Amino acid sequence: MKFLTKSILLIFLGTIFLIMVYGINLFSSKPFSLDHYLTKYLIISLSKSPEYLTYVGAVDFLNPITKHNGKLSNDSIDDIRKNYLDNKKHLNILESFDDNKISADQKVTKEIALFDVKNEIKAHEQFKYHSYPINQIGGFHLNLIEFITDLHPVRNRREAYDYVKRVNEIESVIDNQILWMVEQAKAGIFLPTFVFENVIRQLNEIIANQGAPLKDTFQRKIDDLGIQSAEKDKLKSSLQKAINDGFIPSYKKLLNYMMATKQYANKNHGVWSLPNGDEFYKLRIRVYTTTDYSPQKIHDIGISEVSRISNRLSEIFNELNYDPEKTAGTLLNELNEDPNFLYADTPDRKSIVIADYNKMVKEAEEGIKSYFARMPKSDVIVKAVPEYSEENAAGGYYMPPSLDGKRPGVFYANLYDIKQTPTYSMRTLTFHEALPGHHLQNALNIENEELSFYRRYGYGTSAFGEGWALYSEQLALEAGLATDPYDEIGILQSELFRAVRLVVDTGIHYKKWTREEAMNYMKEKTGMSDTEVRSEIERYIVWPAQALSYKVGMLKVLELRQLAMDALGNDFNYKEFHSILLDNGEPPLFILEELVKNWIALKQS
Repeated sequence: MKFLTKSILLIFLGTIFLIMVYGINLFSSKPFSLDHYLTKYLIISLSKSPEYLTYVGAVDFLNPITKHNGKLSNDSIDDIRKNYLDNKKHLNILESFDDNKISADQKVTKEIALFDVKNEIKAHEQFKYHSYPINQIGGFHLNLIEFITDLHPVRNRREAYDYVKRVNEIESVIDNQILWMVEQAKAGIFLPTFVFENVIRQLNEIIANQGAPLKDTFQRKIDDLGIQSAEKDKLKSSLQKAINDGFIPSYKKLLNYMMATKQYANKNHGVWSLPNGDEFYKLRIRVYTTTDYSPQKIHDIGISEVSRISNRLSEIFNELNYDPEKTAGTLLNELNEDPNFLYADTPDRKSIVIADYNKMVKEAEEGIKSYFARMPKSDVIVKAVPEYSEENAAGGYYMPPSLDGKRPGVFYANLYDIKQTPTYSMRTLTFHEALPGHHLQNALNIENEELSFYRRYGYGTSAFGEGWALYSEQLALEAGLATDPYDEIGILQSELFRAVRLVVDTGIHYKKWTREEAMNYMKEKTGMSDTEVRSEIERYIVWPAQALSYKVGMLKVLELRQLAMDALGNDFNYKEFHSILLDNGEPPLFILEELVKNWIALKQS
């Protein structure tokens, strides 16, 4: 009876949550549809991730029942197998929807869902152990600590005790990850040597710190609760026990495993060296770029784009009377060091930079309005990357607004090093992260009540999201928002960086380049520092094909825009074209092409 009552309450509260937050009416008299099925499927899938539920925050009122704030995702090998079988069932259900009985929009939705799940199934069946869950940039050994310290809320007693519970969960998570890595080793797959070295160094540092980030963050958060000293001491004692009994021993166990298997490290850097590695790389390209481009085609596109962009940069540098004997890469490096483009390192530097960025956002918002049928209701603001993470964070990144629009979108600018913020590149970053880039696209998607729940939240791809943001930089230039030639240099530098990625990623994983060959190419073409280049190349090695999505996505948007301009002539309308792109979620590029071609045909009819 107790269990039944609890289950009924959970269903009741969950239903209210779906209606309140997502506007889903589970009591509707409408027949069961593809959209209803995918909504249910997505919500069930998301509810399996306690980290996601914590991140959303909107379901925290369910925590006394679900206890998700005290848990971590902890998939065993059996759980991974079950997820694969669930995907097979999901595929069968999707295929059971008759194309003749669903709307044109639902056919698009079905195509997207099929594309996604078929890739998941193929990855499990053919490349189950080809990924690198432990790596130097985003491995689980780092993510566990970062999630608990950065995202776990401590706003009351319950959440303080949940913090300790999550630290206790780490041991089990690492145990299951090691079991998975043992199976990976049986398949003959090991990390490259430099990844072993970096991860081992990181593990040693974590162990030597004795859980200091966990303790320091916890201390700071419980100090704000206003609870008695005795209870604070009890909480700190519980956390220390969790660190001593589970956290430290589990990280030592992981370190021992890494030390024992380092002798088998992969001496090569590309996934071509893994079992059936070429086919694995093709699948990664398909997943991240949503195209069937061959590695050779992408490599050739990269070479061509690097040449084109470098030539344009040289033209501008010549017009500005820079040394014509120097390459674009060399001049970009010198520009990054030029004090004329750097802020003075004063105590109020960060506040000055943020104020300048916010001014640029407002200027971009006003200057770009005429290109869009609607602008986001949600605001976007600029903040500095928090000091505790700025040293290792990206130069800039974006956090979307809350689903209810009460929390604005945030463009985080990294101000750790004054050389990270040369003034000539600031507008480029503003266009990319805020307007008309990530904020405009993400906020419009969240606010789009005409689109199904699955299309808004169920599928996303960096080929579209990052492709749009990179296209936005060029759009802003075309719209006259970067009239200074140095601003154009900043935009071209950003595009060149993404073009070089096409060359080095395929070079490493398809053409069998070494890490050093890829680093030399990137340094020569971009003028980036040795440290920046090493970090980037090592990222591409452990995250094959992801870096291809930016430029491939941008080029597809430009290709489709030119197609529409050629077909429609004077009837081409930027607002309508951009609405086709932005009113359909984050579709794969082949779906985007279908949508644009259908729009052209409709305009011509």
